[in-house]
Amino acid sequence: MKASTFVYPWDVVGDPGAPARIAALGVRQATLAAAYHSTRALTPRHPRHRIVTAEHAAVLYPTDPRGARWRGRALRPYPAGDWAPGDAYGEAADALARAGLDVHTWVVLAHNSRLGADHPDTSVVNAYGDRYPWAPCIAQPATRAYLVDLAAEAAVRPGAAGTELESLGWYGLQHLHAHDKTGGVGLGDAGLYLMALCFCPTCRTGYSAQGLDADALAAAVRDALEPLWQGAPDDGGWAGVEKLLGEETAAATRAWRDERARTLQETAVRAVRAAAPDGFQILLHADPVTYHVGANPGVDPAHILSVADGVVVPCAGGPGLLTPFAEQGRAGAVLAANFGVVSGMGGSPDTLAADAARARELGATELRLYHAGLASDADLEAVRGALASG
Repeated sequence: MKASTFVYPWDVVGDPGAPARIAALGVRQATLAAAYHSTRALTPRHPRHRIVTAEHAAVLYPTDPRGARWRGRALRPYPAGDWAPGDAYGEAADALARAGLDVHTWVVLAHNSRLGADHPDTSVVNAYGDRYPWAPCIAQPATRAYLVDLAAEAAVRPGAAGTELESLGWYGLQHLHAHDKTGGVGLGDAGLYLMALCFCPTCRTGYSAQGLDADALAAAVRDALEPLWQGAPDDGGWAGVEKLLGEETAAATRAWRDERARTLQETAVRAVRAAAPDGFQILLHADPVTYHVGANPGVDPAHILSVADGVVVPCAGGPGLLTPFAEQGRAGAVLAANFGVVSGMGGSPDTLAADAARARELGATELRLYHAGLASDADLEAVRGALASG
């Protein structure tokens, strides 16, 4: 089964041994970040540094803010600072290709705290009026246009054979933002959905079109959440949302949000295809539960497999999320099971062989491994052994 590992440009640039080391894992592909959010990353083997601090979301290649694509637009990509100078993506991609690896771009979209800081009106606003600067509201026309053009530009880099689009959908509360201290109250699926509902002017208008009064909806959300703040258990799942909000109201919110996410995904994939050469592969990081939010936003499996070439499915809790995609039976679709292999971040490289075998049984056609640059030498050795045995 084909395997790819995620890589940052700074894992490769300045480390002549990195490409061969990555290729020696037994992977055929490197999924290399071309546009990424702010992060602080360990580089345990790099000859020049051990910590890279990416201060804000940025593109990791040169872009012209005055060029035809971005001229005169308030929303446009931010260039990277000294953590990825020049064409860091291109330099890393060339080195990985020379080591015999296929290179696909890794593009993070609706996850950008710099955008929210500079343009607060673009952010998701919850029922309490709190803004989520890391979460652009994907219903807003200008934000949608920015995300579509960013997808097309960042995905189709020279030499790339495909792309993997992350965060192409709604984002919500559950994001590690700076020194995150949001775990004091246990919010399950239902509470997280309610905390993800956006009340920016665009979404207020959208709720009205669904027959809802936005002020009354916000009050209902606050009332529904109050028992959870006091420690009541969250029943979880969509049934929990319906219990807290009422079936009709819950369905109306989901109708608005699902349509906005679905049409954004369609438009972004079309834009990437228009910019890409023939045979360019487009995958989306995705969860098969449409109301889920985050880096792997919820999608309808049948719909997304009619739009993209396949999906990258989170399997940290086991490969069960593969099943709804596999049940569609779409010939040729890529179903990539994404496993963490960094033991210090909750990954399990020692069980990778068994996990991969189970994923294959459930319909996986490929593997994604997070993350070659962050893993220890012992973790990488375990990955090598697992891929050699499979």
